[in-house]
Amino acid sequence: MKILLKTTVAAAVVLAFCQSTASADTLRVAADLSYPPFQYRDSQGKPAGFEIDVTDAICAAIQAQCQYVAGSFDSEIPALLAKKVDFISPQGATEKRRKSIDFSDFVYHIPTQLVARKGSGLLPDAAKLQGKHIGVQQGTIQEIYANQYWAPHGVDVVPYADQDTVYQDLTAGRLDGALSPAVAVTFGFLVKPEGKDFALAGAEVRDDKIFSTGSAYGLRKGDEALKQRLNQGLAKIMADGSWDKIKQRYFGDIDMKVHQPADIK
Repeated sequence: MKILLKTTVAAAVVLAFCQSTASADTLRVAADLSYPPFQYRDSQGKPAGFEIDVTDAICAAIQAQCQYVAGSFDSEIPALLAKKVDFISPQGATEKRRKSIDFSDFVYHIPTQLVARKGSGLLPDAAKLQGKHIGVQQGTIQEIYANQYWAPHGVDVVPYADQDTVYQDLTAGRLDGALSPAVAVTFGFLVKPEGKDFALAGAEVRDDKIFSTGSAYGLRKGDEALKQRLNQGLAKIMADGSWDKIKQRYFGDIDMKVHQPADIK
């Protein structure tokens, strides 16, 4: 009886340990920490921002530990394909990217707009931007759009490794404008002292083939198990109000949810 009891207890301990290990697994997340307020390093050097907080909430919901792997934006897909990370922080789920990777359900949507010095008269039109220097973050859908529609018409499209350097060159006068996600440039640049002389210029830039309906987590094709987990975690924080609280803290009442039929992903 004692031997049986000890065996039963030992088995229970092993089972509990296995369950604990399985529920507390570590997921490596590719992150570009030079993109406030979405991703950046706080005063202690730790990952912070809207996407970081949302991802942490999802990982908590699925009982996983997030481990952020910092790198440049254009290195994220290669890192994913090389299995250096398990998934990528939210980015536009474009047709081009879907050819090489898969995506989770949509996390949020933000429009793309031109930012320029106040009074410059610049608008997101190739004819009005001819001869101008327009900054973009390399590897982004903004770079793809500018190279396809503006560069052939004499616009100098200047790629940068990170968004902070784009802002620095705008302030220094080395750029006439930049094509960027509107929310990122508003809260990462325009609200700061160095951005006081700049503003969003013109309407949202749209292209159904280049721009996506929304931003989502990038995954390796065939990784259905992780995709399902992330979607379940996202659905949970959407339903319990956690996503809304995080969005409100960073962006106030701006509507950033993706509005579309439920069967379109």
